[in-house]
Amino acid sequence: MKFFFYLILVLLLVPLQTTLLPHLSLWNIKPDLGLVAAALIGLFAGELEGLLIGLTIGWVLNLFSAGELWLSLLTNGGVGLLAGFLGRQVSQVTSYSLGGMLLLVSLVSGLLAAINFKGLDISQMWWMVESIVVPQACFDGAAGAGFYWLLSRRFDLTRLRTDRMDGLF
Repeated sequence: MKFFFYLILVLLLVPLQTTLLPHLSLWNIKPDLGLVAAALIGLFAGELEGLLIGLTIGWVLNLFSAGELWLSLLTNGGVGLLAGFLGRQVSQVTSYSLGGMLLLVSLVSGLLAAINFKGLDISQMWWMVESIVVPQACFDGAAGAGFYWLLSRRFDLTRLRTDRMDGLF
């Protein structure tokens, strides 16, 4: 059952990212739903599933975009792994902590993408960072925090609770 859910998520993410999100963009900036989905899967399902689904999402999204393949693979797989570690190691995961983590990862990914462009001088790179990279990182963090808040209100998150370990000690 979980396999079919992940398969449907990965297959529906591309049309959702390319057809619906341009209409929901703010200032022509849209969130990276692949990054947000990989983080949420890593947080709820664990490090390994977050890494594998993040790598798959990065690969599928790059099949239909003009970005660098290795950057999206590393970013989406890494955020799934990092969110899995966050869910395991942080005692109280909140929407703020997940949103902050997504903001930082998206910012680093955007900066690496801006540095990777050939033929840009410093002024063009600075314009790209201030008008695209930083707003998209903020949008990714806000989208991830909002989705986490909605999911945490709807579902019982026993993996993320510290009281499940009370009987062990």
